[in-house]
Amino acid sequence: MPYTLHPYTHDSSAPSFGLEAARALGVVPARVFKTLLAEIDDAFVVAVVPVSGSLDLKALARAASGKRAVMAATSRAERATGYVVGGISPFGQRKKLPTVVDESVFDHETVYVSAGRRGLDLEITPSNLVRTTEAKTATIARVS
Repeated sequence: MPYTLHPYTHDSSAPSFGLEAARALGVVPARVFKTLLAEIDDAFVVAVVPVSGSLDLKALARAASGKRAVMAATSRAERATGYVVGGISPFGQRKKLPTVVDESVFDHETVYVSAGRRGLDLEITPSNLVRTTEAKTATIARVS
């Protein structure tokens, strides 16, 4: 799978890791996607949404055929994925988890996601992101 790594200097005081990445990489925030972990009916589900918006938990629950979604606590997200919050990647997590990617991913030729640590993003085509993570796509983001 072709991809390009993009390191940047991480600022630990940045209020938003995703917006920091977009600024540092010189790309519009809609092309940078954050990887979030939610719990739907007591099971983990990965959500990948643009940093320019927020996750719609009700839409995620519907997309995952569940009833109720809540954000996973930071400690649980880090334990489940093996990554620190702000550096959670949709790739290489400790355990294969169901993944839902926001459909807006297809609005771009390439998108950026965390490569597994703060200060390192991976640029990839939307089709390769969806295929490699075996993700479902749905409208799960709210645009700010």
